[in-house]
Amino acid sequence: MAGLLQCHIHLCSATSLLDKQEYRALTLSRQQIIFLLLFSTATRKKITEVQVVFASFADWLSISVPRWAYEGDEVTIRCSGEENDAIQKLVYYKDEYRISTYYRASSYIISNARTSDSGSYSCKANRRILWFLIEEETKSVWLTVQELFPVPTLTFSTSWPTEGSSVTLSCDTRLPSDRSWISLRYDFGSNYSTLSWRQWSSQFEISTISKEDSGYYWCEAKTSSNSVSKRSSKSHISVQSERQWAGPPGLDQGTAELWAHFSMVPSDPWIPVSEVSMETRPPGGQAVEGERLILVCSVAEGTGDITFSWYREDTKEKLEAKSQRSQRAELQIPVVQESHAGGYYCTADNSYGPIRSKAVNITVRIPASSPLLTISAPGALAFIGDVVELHCEDWRASPPIVYQFYHEDIILGNISAPFGGRTSLNFSVAAHHSGNYSCEADNGWGPNPSEVVTLNVTEFPHKVRLMNGLHRCEGRVEVEQEGRWGTVCDDGWDMKDVAVVCRELGCGAAKHTPVAMLYPPVAEEALPVLIQVALCNGTEVALAECEQVEAFDCGHDEDAGAVCEGLTGLNGPTPPSGLEDFAWHSPSEGLRHCCSGPKSHPAALKAKPTSQRGQAGKIVRPQWHLVQASPDLPGDLVLSPRAIVAVGYGARKE
Repeated sequence: MAGLLQCHIHLCSATSLLDKQEYRALTLSRQQIIFLLLFSTATRKKITEVQVVFASFADWLSISVPRWAYEGDEVTIRCSGEENDAIQKLVYYKDEYRISTYYRASSYIISNARTSDSGSYSCKANRRILWFLIEEETKSVWLTVQELFPVPTLTFSTSWPTEGSSVTLSCDTRLPSDRSWISLRYDFGSNYSTLSWRQWSSQFEISTISKEDSGYYWCEAKTSSNSVSKRSSKSHISVQSERQWAGPPGLDQGTAELWAHFSMVPSDPWIPVSEVSMETRPPGGQAVEGERLILVCSVAEGTGDITFSWYREDTKEKLEAKSQRSQRAELQIPVVQESHAGGYYCTADNSYGPIRSKAVNITVRIPASSPLLTISAPGALAFIGDVVELHCEDWRASPPIVYQFYHEDIILGNISAPFGGRTSLNFSVAAHHSGNYSCEADNGWGPNPSEVVTLNVTEFPHKVRLMNGLHRCEGRVEVEQEGRWGTVCDDGWDMKDVAVVCRELGCGAAKHTPVAMLYPPVAEEALPVLIQVALCNGTEVALAECEQVEAFDCGHDEDAGAVCEGLTGLNGPTPPSGLEDFAWHSPSEGLRHCCSGPKSHPAALKAKPTSQRGQAGKIVRPQWHLVQASPDLPGDLVLSPRAIVAVGYGARKE
């Protein structure tokens, strides 16, 4: 037994699955199954139930199906295995669909076969070997169920008999040669009664026919067990009265009688109406609102004056009636309305009762009219960058509808609405999108335009602005909240906050965070400080999106400023590379100083003289050029980096 456990490479996968005991369905070869059985027996290992599917055992199960059968036959389909007692579940399939399930070996029986039972049959069986549940499957076998006999045809010895004559009705069909021993029985009937029931003969004679016998007749052929029964279509008999002609004037009596004998002809034969039908113009019951619709009622047969009547199917309302010596009549609806949709039928009657047509459904299609164009922007006012949606709709028009959108005379796009209603076109607007818009709706009867709608595109009213700078991308920061403007305190004000301001204004990259006092005049006292601290992360689109602390302790001497890269031609002079911002004031020289010095040490920046003298600790708008960049500065000179505060020249170091 130990030798058995020395498995080959292609068997080891099976034992590894056994060891895991977590697979419920395996696909294994016959060798692997045998090895698993031996392995589990040798090791006495308890194995959870495993369902095994393998095609190589398919010869264990077989299916028996007759190749062909006739209608009405009993057909037995039998699936069996080498040991039927081992079958725990048996499933039969037709055209790969399950048709029956058994929990033991059993046959599937079609007790009364029909042509629809033709198809491909197979079966599957589950059987148990030790702990294994094995599924077997047969190949598919085709069964053909043939017609036992065709639908019978009813014929008459004459379809135009005269009163008092005899008429023979024949029910014609045939059996296949290999089933000629089957006996058929025949029924004959008319519109009003059954003439003969289950007779052996395929013919029935009306010995003396009368005019009242005119009408429709049918026959039915069936097997003696009624397993197969088929009825013919209806056929019509028109019974006619007759008259004798005396012949031309001047004939003697004998010649006149002889003339009469050979001159028996029908006198104005009467034919009842039959096969009443109704059609429409336009054809197919497709009417168009506002146009004309004609309902045509006609008969295949019928003589004399025929009364045609038209009805609504839902209300049985009689619309109109016409009597005329014709097999066809028309009812005209000159102007179709939506309310005319629905079912209609007609009847025809030439004194033997009305015969009704099949109902015809009228569909009223509504041409597209002038659609309604609306713009999603409130008041048809949009801001640059907004996404605007154009809606074009015609809720009455019949689908499908093709909508076309225009800006001035330029086509923006075509959109189909297969179920009608409305459709939309959206786009991001720029300044050049201002102007007139319209749309058209067309569902096959020509395009119809909407009224023109004007869209105005303007710049978005920013909630932030920079005041008193050299250009609009530099200056004191002011914000608008609830309709009032105010300033921002410089507490915690940094380059992330400036970056958001620059982005909101459509300026370039953030450059500096100067104090607002660099941009005189100082804000008026009436202008409030609205934000104490702006907590931007630098990715926001607008300053209003940043977390904020409402102002509680800040004056205009602490207002924040911002410098962004401006638009082309708007930037001021750029400080030399490697310089850092400083701001200071010299009251003794009447000079205003500010801006850039080397990052490695302080620098002295001398401004151009002006007539206005500043005060110590105050910073005014700078106009300077670099005078000195040396560490050898007066010991009492104090500079303030990044223009956060300003100190006076001459202040002593502590």
